[in-house]
Amino acid sequence: MATVSKLPEALAEKLAALPASPGVYLFKDAGGRIIYIGKAKNLRHRVRSYFRSSVPDDPKTARLVAKIRDVELMVTENEVESLILEANLVREHKPRYNVNLKDDKHFPYIKITTDEPFPRILVVRRLERDRATYFGPYTSAKSMRRTLDLLTRLFRIRTCNLVLPHPQGDLYKPCMDYQIKRCDAPCAGLQSEAEYRRAVESVIMVLQGKSEQLIAELTERMQAAAAAERFEEARVLRDQIRGLEAVRVKQHVDVGTLVDRDIVAVARDGTDAVAVVLQVRQGAVLGRQDFQMTVPRDDSDEALLETFLEQYYNHQPNLPEEVHIPLPLSGVKLLEEWLSRERGGAVRVISPRRGDKARLVELAARNARLLLDELLIQKRRQQERTSKMVTALQQELGLTVTPRTMVCFDISNTGATDAVGSCVFFENGRPKKSEYRRFRIKGVTGQDDFRMMREVVGRYFHRLNEEARPRPDLVVVDGGKGQLSAALAELAALKVEDQVVVALAKRLEEVFLPGQSEPVTLSRSSPALLLLKRIRDEAHRFAVEYNRKVRTRRTVTTALDRVRGVGPARRQALLRTFGSVRRIRQATVEELAAVPGISTDLARRILREIAAG
Repeated sequence: MATVSKLPEALAEKLAALPASPGVYLFKDAGGRIIYIGKAKNLRHRVRSYFRSSVPDDPKTARLVAKIRDVELMVTENEVESLILEANLVREHKPRYNVNLKDDKHFPYIKITTDEPFPRILVVRRLERDRATYFGPYTSAKSMRRTLDLLTRLFRIRTCNLVLPHPQGDLYKPCMDYQIKRCDAPCAGLQSEAEYRRAVESVIMVLQGKSEQLIAELTERMQAAAAAERFEEARVLRDQIRGLEAVRVKQHVDVGTLVDRDIVAVARDGTDAVAVVLQVRQGAVLGRQDFQMTVPRDDSDEALLETFLEQYYNHQPNLPEEVHIPLPLSGVKLLEEWLSRERGGAVRVISPRRGDKARLVELAARNARLLLDELLIQKRRQQERTSKMVTALQQELGLTVTPRTMVCFDISNTGATDAVGSCVFFENGRPKKSEYRRFRIKGVTGQDDFRMMREVVGRYFHRLNEEARPRPDLVVVDGGKGQLSAALAELAALKVEDQVVVALAKRLEEVFLPGQSEPVTLSRSSPALLLLKRIRDEAHRFAVEYNRKVRTRRTVTTALDRVRGVGPARRQALLRTFGSVRRIRQATVEELAAVPGISTDLARRILREIAAG
């Protein structure tokens, strides 16, 4: 620990007092940004190991350690909890030095409701804290919807949002789906709850990979219906069997015993990687999930695979009995313990060396390599296009420096309230979201876009000077002459010289340059204008998104503040659990009362008062 004495005093004190317990550590840089998150069986040994006098074995760790200025700890009860917490935090913060799995929060899930007499099958984008059954996430929304359409058509599942049964006990009129035999009209009392639920259970069996078992059950029912001369029922069952058999023939692979498995493989090239998961259920390949990742260049293949598994299974509602991976992992026992606990049954993580299982891993690896090659081709084409845009921008605006780094500022406000600013960063013509910044307007009252622009530009460049960071090659402001003048005035006040600034007006897409009374009009098809519009539109999107979040937060606070007995701590606990007032309104008394500090009486009062508001 010879280097500890050279560290900032506050960090050295933290390192000296580290606990010898399991947990998660978050390394931060000089700006307070989280740059790496890791887990440890012994926080004291693991965190201090980064700061030993010897030089780190790999360049990535050396660069990481050079940037660390603070460490935050989260102690857990055991290693499994630290693994789960690490996966959650990495997914939320996406630190620079961690493997970054492309955010899957927008991938669709199939949700089957369980709190209705006649359940619905929905496509959703988030896992909710409810008792519904979920399948996914599906990285191919098109394939997922094709499968769902087939199943709802085969088993005649309702696709409407009607409340069943009718709140007043009435019957609805059958819709067109009933006429074309895509629904048996439970809304009109033409299908019993038991019959409908049996159809939904059939869909669940298919999604679980139990098509073979379902076909046997349907065949038995078909034969019984035919023997009883219920020929229409037998015909419907026959059509369902044929539809399922067609799907099963396409999916079937020979993997020996009918064990639910996930086959995982990863392909990488530099900082780009693709992971593939083949989902095998009851001997049938249900589908392929694939994920793009941004990988620290010096990470080992083992570290990459282990991190992917942690992040992927941290948000998987249906776990298999076996996970097959391309190479052994040193932390496999911990991984198995976590997955087994989540599944409620044993999960084995295996690295097969030969036979059918190894051939399936190789198949997944070929899929991953193919997808990675496609990704690299797309990136190369994109880089060629953006490189031409950057060069065209320099030529058409007569810039002395090629604008490889660009920032764009925009202002968003609602009247005289909730004013915010945004700054987006493009490098070589492409967004670099880690460099995006957003601002709450502090020094301007009323609606004055020029002064707001001046404040935002000033705060951004003041921070650059403080941190001794390089300035961008080009600054773009959203607006016309007024916004351009405001930005230039602030830069002059900060004694920032030789900074190239332009403004892009929305109405006619005119470009205003310093010292020129007339704007420059670029061709509508100009690559330079396309690049300017792209960064301007991204700054506008980012500003509006932040403005909406600020307004929502203010509205949320007001709604909960009106409830007697809900102070800051309880309000925070409610929002942490449910995420929004809308979801709080939809919760039951029991669900609210499960939040620490919320009694049953208070839960009833909350629902009553926020509903009235």
